[in-house]
Formats: sequence, C-alpha cells, structure tokens
Amino acid sequence: MLNYLIYGMVFAGSALMVYNIIGFIRFAISTGKLIDNKNGKKGNGLFYFPIVLLVMFLIGYLLVGIIGKPDLIVSAILFGGSIFVFIMYIFLTRLTKRIVAKNHIESELMAAEAANKAKTSFLSSMSHEMRTPMNVIIGLDTVALSEPGGPASTRGHLEKIGQSAKHLLGLINSVLDINNVEEEQTLNETVFSMSDALDQVNVIAGALCEQRGVSFGFNISDDVNGYYEGDEIKLKRILIEILDNASKYTEAGGSVLFDAHCIQQNGGVKRIKFSVQDTGIGVSSEFLPKVFDVFTREDMSNTNSRGGSGLGLALAKKMADVMNGTIEAQSEKGKGSLFTVTVPLKAANETVAISDEPQELESLEGCRILIVEDMPENAEIVADLLELEGAESEHAENGQIGVDMFSDSPVGYYDAILMDLRMPVMDGHTSAKEIRKLEREDAKTVPIIALTANALESDIKQSLAAGMNAHLAKPADSDLMYSALKKHIGRARYEKERANK
Repeated sequence: MLNYLIYGMVFAGSALMVYNIIGFIRFAISTGKLIDNKNGKKGNGLFYFPIVLLVMFLIGYLLVGIIGKPDLIVSAILFGGSIFVFIMYIFLTRLTKRIVAKNHIESELMAAEAANKAKTSFLSSMSHEMRTPMNVIIGLDTVALSEPGGPASTRGHLEKIGQSAKHLLGLINSVLDINNVEEEQTLNETVFSMSDALDQVNVIAGALCEQRGVSFGFNISDDVNGYYEGDEIKLKRILIEILDNASKYTEAGGSVLFDAHCIQQNGGVKRIKFSVQDTGIGVSSEFLPKVFDVFTREDMSNTNSRGGSGLGLALAKKMADVMNGTIEAQSEKGKGSLFTVTVPLKAANETVAISDEPQELESLEGCRILIVEDMPENAEIVADLLELEGAESEHAENGQIGVDMFSDSPVGYYDAILMDLRMPVMDGHTSAKEIRKLEREDAKTVPIIALTANALESDIKQSLAAGMNAHLAKPADSDLMYSALKKHIGRARYEKERANK
C-alpha cells in the first residue's frame, strides 16, 4: 500500500510537472519571449533556461520513478516540488495578466489623451475658420448701421443680419465654452463688485424678457452687495444662461423672477444663493434628471418652435462645478420651473478693491492704435470701428512688420496694439514677445491685446504667457473692444504716472 502511495506521488508530481512545462511554454510564447508574433522569428530566449530546467526535473522524476526506488520522503519532496512550481506558475500568469491589464489601461488613457488633443486642435481650427468670416459679417453690419441715413427697410435688414449672426456666434461660443470647461478646470479670479455684476445681468435678462413679452422681476438682498474675490465672468454666464432659458420657455404674458440672497457666512466666505423662478411650460419628472445634459431638450421634434442647442444649462452646470458651487432644478409640467445656484465667494475689502482698479479712459478720442492683422478686410473693419470712437489707427500686415513699426516709432507713439495671432512671416505670440524685449521705455507697458479667431482657453493662456494684456475673440464685439482698450490704456497711463512720481 505504501508503494502505491509513493509511486502515485512520483507520477502525480511528474504529470503536474508536464502541465507546468506546457503552461510555461504557452505563457512564454504568448508574452513574445520565445516567438516574436509579428515576424515569426525567435525572441530573446529569456525563458529558455527555466523551461530546460523544468524538463530536466521531469526527466529526473521519471528516472527516479522507473529506475530508482524512492521512499516516502523522496516522493513527498518530488511531489511537493511539482506543487511549488505549479503555484509559482499560477502566480506568474496572474501577475502578468494584471500587468497587461494595467498597460492596456495606460494605453487607453494615452489614446484618450491623444484623441482629446486632436479634438481640441480641431475645435481651435474650426473656431478660427468659422469666426473669420463671421468677423467680416458682424463688423461690416455694425459699421453699416452706424452710418446715418439710408432706407428704413435696409436698416431693418441689417439689424436682422446682425441678430442672426450674433445668434450663430452664440452657438459657436457655447460649443467652445463646453470644451473650455472640460479642458481647463481653472478660475479667473478677480476682485469685483457684486452690484455691478448683477446690474449687467439685470440689463441683459430684462432685454431678453422684454423681447419675448415676459415680465421680469429682480430682487437682490442687501447682504449680497459688496466686493468679492471670484470669477465674475463665469458667475454672470451661469446666471444669464439660466435666465435666458427661463424666458425662452415662458409664454408671452408669463413672468420670470430673479432673487439673490446670502444663505450662510463662515468667516470671510459667503454662500450666495441665486434663484430663477418662471411660469413657463415646465419639465416632466422623467426628463428633469437630464436637464443639465449636453445637447438635450425635452422636445426634440421638428415642430419645436423654441429652438436652442441644449448647451446653455449644461454649460451653466459645468461652470458651477468649477466654482465649487451647486445648481439644482425643480419643475412641474405646465406650471413652471425653479433653478437655484449656490456658490461660495470670498468677501473682499472695498477700499482695496477700488484702489487696485485704476480708472479706465472715458473715451478713445485721440488714441493711436496699431492693428497687426494679415487680412486687409479685417483690419479695415477694426479701423472703422475705432474711428467711430475717435481713435486713429495704423495697419501692419504681419507680426514682423508690427515689431518694426513699433520699434521705429517714437516712444509713446502708440497707445495700444491689437494683435492677430495666425499670421505669415511672424505670428502674434512671437511678435508680442519681440516687442516686450525691445530696449525702450514703452515696450514693457504698451497694452497688447490679442484680437483673434482663436478662442479656446488654451489660446487665452498662450496670449497672456506671451506678454499680452488681454485676449479678445473675433468677431470683434465693438463694445468689448472699446472697453478693453479704455481699461488697459487707462491702466498703462496710471502706472506711468505712478512711476514718474
């Protein structure tokens, strides 16, 4: 009976060793260490030695079992060795699977990152291509409307062209904003006046409601007013998107009510709650969880007369998340909706806030602006818009000419530079860097403002990194351009006066 046990252990160990050898060979081949699967050539032979060693062990097992007379101890050692090799083989295969799975995940992440970069590059290119003709359309429309006289019907047509072009531009901006928020989870924090910010929201929302025949109520609690540190632009965009949505889905004769009040104060941080209540068509309970999803609308039929891209609320949600805030929706079909936004904002000292903000110019009258732009029609439109404000302008056809014109001019000759980015000979970023490096008093202080069809967040960062003061996206919004020029020219003059004291 003992002999059966002994020989059983020897041959069981031998069979297990055969399994180990076959498994090890298959494992080595699958990992490409014995055979290169791409061209059929032998690999580097890393696993040859352990396989040969295992074969020798197997031969030894068989010789011991057939020729020798193993005792219980020897057979147990042989059987235990086979089990040990089996365990190591299982461990090695599982470890390899984990490594392969990890490498697969890393490869997928790299592929996703590459795809994301390709998407960003595509959006940047498409943004530039779409904005360039839009700049001409909106610019010429603005200039044409500024000219006195002309038939009333023609002015009506021009106004409709401008409205349609700006609506299309809004859709382009929303798509890019979604991408910007996904790509850049950053805040552009400044010190701002809440009352001024909400006054601007009030004007825009009031105009939207009036246009749609909807009454608009605006209630701001006293504990909200004051100065704060935060991203004023994102906050206003969130509120305007929600108010635009509320007025769009409210029938004429209905109402939209905006309310803002502080719900919590912890030290110097306030949590402010903004509410938008409307009497519109409402949202069903089934669709409500999807209301902040991208490109979704409850009524996707061709008969939907309200339009919209399904981007506004999705953009507001993403921006609220970036600001560490929340946005929620309550609604009942046929009875209206309530949207609430809550954001934390750090209170700022009013005296410091005012002293840190030099007064902008009241007018651009008499200012001289250098327009660096390779497309003559775009340069002509900007020059016409500047002329409407009493400013003079000169044109450089590319970045190199822009550097040469600035360096050849007297100190202080140009009050500001409007710089395109994509140009032949020398691009706008390089041109700005070259101007900043010039050994002259005004090279470091002259305001350089990017005016370009490149509108992604990454484009803005590159402009600022190149030494520019601001980044404006084409089509050129005349009011934004005037405001930026007045602000930065005023700041430059303020800093110059401080330095000369």
